[in-house]
Amino acid sequence: MLGFVTILTLVSLRAAAAKPNAGLKTWGRFSKLPYPGDKAFLYGTFPKNFIWAVGTAAYQVEGAFEKDGKGLSIWDTFTRGGNRMATGDVGSDSYHNIHADIRALRQLGVSHYRFSLSWSRIFPNGTRGSLNELGASYYRTLLRKLKEIRVQPVVTLYHWDLPELLQHRLGGWSNPDMVGIFRDYADFCFRAFGEDVKLWITVDNPFVVAQHGYGTGVVAPGIKTDPDLPFRVGHNLLKAHAAAWHLYNRHYRARQQGQVSMALASHWIKPSRTRLESLRECQCSLDHVLGWFARPLFVDGDYPSCMKERLGARLPSFTQEEKEHVRGTADFFALSHGATLSFQLINDSLKFGQLEDLDLRMLLYWVSAEYGKPPIFVVQSGWYVLGNTKTEDPKHMYYLKRFIAETLKSIIIDGVNVIGYTAWSLIDGFEWHREYGIRRGLYYVDFNTPDMKREPKTSATFYRNVIHKNGFPELPENRPAQGVFPCGFAWGVSANSIQVETAPTQFADSSVYLWNISNNGELIKLEGFSDPPLRRATHCADYATVRQQVDEIRQVGVNHFHFSLNWSALVPTGNVAHPNTTLLRYYRCFTRQLLLANVTPVVTLWHHTRQRSGLPVPLDAANKWLNRKTPEAFADYARLCYRELGASVKMWITLNEPNDEMVSYQEGHQMLQAHALAWHVYDREFRRSQGGKVSLALHMDWVEPAFSFSREDVEPAKRVLDFSVGWFAEPIFGSGDYPAGMRSWLRQLNSLELPVFNEEDRRLVKGTYDFFAMSHFSSKLVTHAKEDSYTYTAMLEVQHMIDTTWIMSPRPVVPWGLRKALNWVKEHYVDVPIYVMANGVQEDPARFKDSLRVYYLYNYINEALKAHTLDGVNLKGYFAYALNDQRDPGFGLYGQVHEEVIVKASLSNYRNIIQHNGFPIQGAAPQQCPASFQPCLGCRVLDKRPVVGFLSLVGSGVLLTLGLIIYYTAKRHKDYY
Repeated sequence: MLGFVTILTLVSLRAAAAKPNAGLKTWGRFSKLPYPGDKAFLYGTFPKNFIWAVGTAAYQVEGAFEKDGKGLSIWDTFTRGGNRMATGDVGSDSYHNIHADIRALRQLGVSHYRFSLSWSRIFPNGTRGSLNELGASYYRTLLRKLKEIRVQPVVTLYHWDLPELLQHRLGGWSNPDMVGIFRDYADFCFRAFGEDVKLWITVDNPFVVAQHGYGTGVVAPGIKTDPDLPFRVGHNLLKAHAAAWHLYNRHYRARQQGQVSMALASHWIKPSRTRLESLRECQCSLDHVLGWFARPLFVDGDYPSCMKERLGARLPSFTQEEKEHVRGTADFFALSHGATLSFQLINDSLKFGQLEDLDLRMLLYWVSAEYGKPPIFVVQSGWYVLGNTKTEDPKHMYYLKRFIAETLKSIIIDGVNVIGYTAWSLIDGFEWHREYGIRRGLYYVDFNTPDMKREPKTSATFYRNVIHKNGFPELPENRPAQGVFPCGFAWGVSANSIQVETAPTQFADSSVYLWNISNNGELIKLEGFSDPPLRRATHCADYATVRQQVDEIRQVGVNHFHFSLNWSALVPTGNVAHPNTTLLRYYRCFTRQLLLANVTPVVTLWHHTRQRSGLPVPLDAANKWLNRKTPEAFADYARLCYRELGASVKMWITLNEPNDEMVSYQEGHQMLQAHALAWHVYDREFRRSQGGKVSLALHMDWVEPAFSFSREDVEPAKRVLDFSVGWFAEPIFGSGDYPAGMRSWLRQLNSLELPVFNEEDRRLVKGTYDFFAMSHFSSKLVTHAKEDSYTYTAMLEVQHMIDTTWIMSPRPVVPWGLRKALNWVKEHYVDVPIYVMANGVQEDPARFKDSLRVYYLYNYINEALKAHTLDGVNLKGYFAYALNDQRDPGFGLYGQVHEEVIVKASLSNYRNIIQHNGFPIQGAAPQQCPASFQPCLGCRVLDKRPVVGFLSLVGSGVLLTLGLIIYYTAKRHKDYY
């Protein structure tokens, strides 16, 4: 520990280094950090000797409010007034349960325990003359027990529970006499306990004490009569703290070698607009909450200029002597953050029109910048769960993970000197104005048992693991893989649909133009002149949209393109004997031109959307998929497509993402039969001549147990996957029936909704696949613990949630989820060939430098490589979703501004991965793959095919260009037209 002279020197240097409003740069700095890389989870460990702590407050947990001579506190009185329903008379009964609390601390493995002293337990009437030795003895016992398990105490002198007599006789903290009284109380505590205590907190959260104890009346003592009183109370709290600090500095520091600070709490705020005025309002909001106390302590002994300008005479002033007395009276910055203040006790008037946010990392940076880089000890941090939550507290656990992860980034990336972190709290207790309506403990307390039984929650298990590992050390599976995919790997891009042009645009204009070649190159239309009408059949080359789309696909560098046909447009009457021949011709041209560009078409017959059924009108009007004729009609439609397009299409998807939660079990049963019938049609009638493959594509986002170490959450995750993926996969790729877990669960619910496969149906459906195709976009967490009804699925008895450290856009970006999904398929359907048929992320279409999509594609493809090379998954291909924003808004590799097509950054990055066939090891020999067929699109220009010639007549500097059409059509080339 540092000595007296050193401490004075350090605080003076920090105060000198602090520059008012230096924190204003925080918002600008974070807005310029690389996105989304800076938002990605950071694996790493905390510095050696980092303080891992947990905390409690006396009134919340001790109980024994009248035991062994304890006097009343303002909370004992406050909870008995008004319409309040509960008290902290018993709390968690820590007064009689030291052994249970010590056991919990030992199990957690913390290095420090923050607790507060009950002033009225030590001095029942608030002054030394009323000393209660039994009360002091309780804390000596606690300190001795902590020493036995090698846990250092962090002791708070005042955590909101002022002796009632001081409030009643003096008016509490509104009276300047409290400065001396507090100094005397601190003197006793330093003398009585100081040999065992190296870290002291004088006052916890003076903002809440002043603003809400003496302003809004939300907390004890509940005064709300004078709007200026909170500022006088805050003034006295600062003076009392300074008096205690100087006392310790002069009389105890040299011998006890401890440090003293004041715990300051704050929200975080972000600008509602990007203008400087909004940033200044954010700065002012923080000044009114945190700066109110931090600036006097860490800068110049005075209040922030923003407060003085806006409050004027309402804000007390310091004399120059008082400024010097207050300035520098903190040995470290003790910062509180979380549910006690943020999102609960900051009213809109202190936000100044800006937006409150829960960002510990930015707050830490702001504190460091604003107050001269002090060592920061997070002395309270955490979240809460509802009062009926027991030992499974997923929300608390993931918020804890988020705050700890933000602290790690603050240290490693931002260079902030954070020395410790305190999870709040050790055990459930009385939660102030929320009473027992919420729980914040890492340990569940059963308030209905005589001994207040404590049980570790999942958040406790998580925190213990973090402490044990000193953070989040990077594991091999977290590191990017190096290597390449096998030769012949299918690289593709998907689109829900393609742009269709029903009338050819080539040669549609019969006008004659002058080309002003000698001047500006302008084409000038010659009025009164026209070309004779063309008398020939329509050619594929006549469709400008075919050429444009194929060219865009080719530029991506893929060798496969996946798109969907439109059943209702191809067979509008439902009768395949009368198809839309114009549309069929267009699809035929499109697939043939893809082949000429060396791109393999992958064609979906029916693409499920929630907006419309996609069925022909007669079927749509006649009960859609519940119509018993629909499967046979689909088989007939498939036969038409196989016959007309099969020469060019060798990969077919019958149904794309039919396993939607909005699809009923009866509809799903019909869809399975439709798929099976279509597969058998191809197998019997077309496979031998066309040599293609047929399957269906299932939507498969990954489902991860919220508590991977809990068997109770592993089962719900399996259940969700059974109902979402196994529902369609198991009948086709597995047993020929629905998953056993799905049937047993519905039977348990007495549900008869799931249809039964008879033997004929089972034989029809089972094995109707040539590969497993999946669409994968994101992942989610599930738990059996119910917390929020709006994310709870009652039928499956699962709670859906996300990890708050995940990147969002708007769905979570979780690359490792793809690897787990691929392994699930491998484990259930051994060695089946797998294609990731669609994988992409939604991003603002205006962001042509689409850094999120670049990050997404790189990391998801890398996880696919791990699945193939490390896990042995039989992965055959990967398709990015989607080609362009025009057809799939927000997902495209191409953007569009008016009529101009924009190549996004993600396209170039994806093409680069394709060109390298993955992520080659640096310095390794290039992968040797057989050369694939590259068609020469210009080789047959003069091979008895239509040729466009040009006759040039030159005169007076003007070139008259007339189109001369020359026809040579040979029968053997007619298939191309």
